[in-house]
Amino acid sequence: MTDDLREQVHAAARRARVAANELVLATREGKDAALHEMATALRTRAVEVLEANAKDLEAGKASGLNQGLLDRLTLTEARIEGVAQGLETVAGLPDPIGEVLRGSILPNGLELKQVRVPMGVVGMVYEARPNVTVDAAGLALKSGNAALLRGSSTAEHSNAALVAILRDALESAGLPADAVQLLPCHDRASVTHLITARGLVDLVIPRGGAGLINAVVQQATVPAIETGVGNVHVYVDASADLDMAQRIVLNSKTRRTSVCNAAESLLVHASIADEFVPRIIEALRAENVTIHGDERFAGDPRVQAATDEDWDTEYLSLDIAARVVDSIDEAIEHIAAHGSGHTEAIVTSDLAAARRFTTRVDAAAVMVNASTAFTDGGEFGMGAEIGISTQKLHARGPMGLAELTSSKWVVWGEGHVRPTS
Repeated sequence: MTDDLREQVHAAARRARVAANELVLATREGKDAALHEMATALRTRAVEVLEANAKDLEAGKASGLNQGLLDRLTLTEARIEGVAQGLETVAGLPDPIGEVLRGSILPNGLELKQVRVPMGVVGMVYEARPNVTVDAAGLALKSGNAALLRGSSTAEHSNAALVAILRDALESAGLPADAVQLLPCHDRASVTHLITARGLVDLVIPRGGAGLINAVVQQATVPAIETGVGNVHVYVDASADLDMAQRIVLNSKTRRTSVCNAAESLLVHASIADEFVPRIIEALRAENVTIHGDERFAGDPRVQAATDEDWDTEYLSLDIAARVVDSIDEAIEHIAAHGSGHTEAIVTSDLAAARRFTTRVDAAAVMVNASTAFTDGGEFGMGAEIGISTQKLHARGPMGLAELTSSKWVVWGEGHVRPTS
């Protein structure tokens, strides 16, 4: 069975390579037309998607999926419209392929250009969220890549319906259907075969919980980009406008708890704690948020005493860890010890404090007086995103079109030969 599954995954990768070689020749006009065709098809066939999603939701509830995962799994007419609009947004973005990154003419007359090129075959391993299926397919297509999608079994029916629609739209637009393929999802070995298919797959991107991401990054022989575990902090500084701070904390925590940019920890400067702590406890409890606080928070009966584990937990639920710190440097040290390098925020009226925080905090995105919810490819003007990278090589932060490209040097000469030494 394992050998059969390996061959199934590798065969899909070989078909993807053929499709990627065709996409290299596709014009921007052709790719954009296909993206619009995909968006139209999703709207036209939305009922198919919702019926398939209902099967996944029923199975998920029966198996005891938590509310956060069920939210990630859920598709609605509005969410389908959102991903369709995302495809149209991507179609409206400049084509990264062929962009000249650097160029010059050497003294000997050689013309040098470093240009963006597709990665080739990109594998995605992700959990629960069927919207990722569409986002990944659209971004891969626009950047000239073929996508191998390995979603989770929890979204089996939703992903199958979405990929069938996207493949039909690609064929209608005159591009290869194998530019988007869905891999088997019931055996974890399919992940192993994908992430070790060196020579067949050019890049793999895991998107999901810490266990999935760590497994892919540690086991992959194909280059991998680490994404998106979000132990995200909001630090309320001594000079913060408390009305602003309350709005930002509530939006960062409660807007949508199941996403990686949701705040999981709150840090409050001691000089404003007497006023702000009771206020933010009341506001968070009004939104049904369970607060896991240190001794300066947990003196309130509405707060649970925090454990060491709480400081490192990505809850993805209506829970938040909370601590009072004596200085901005203590806040920065706490973030360095417990943060995941995703998004960190400061609320402050002190320019020097803001600059100290943005300079010293090591994260893919650092917010000043803004909700952590803004760490998102769409909000950053990238259209859809394929993930949020928390590593430091090649791509960091929301990954859009440019992050799905590599580069090549193109050198033009006129019979140039290099002199012998």
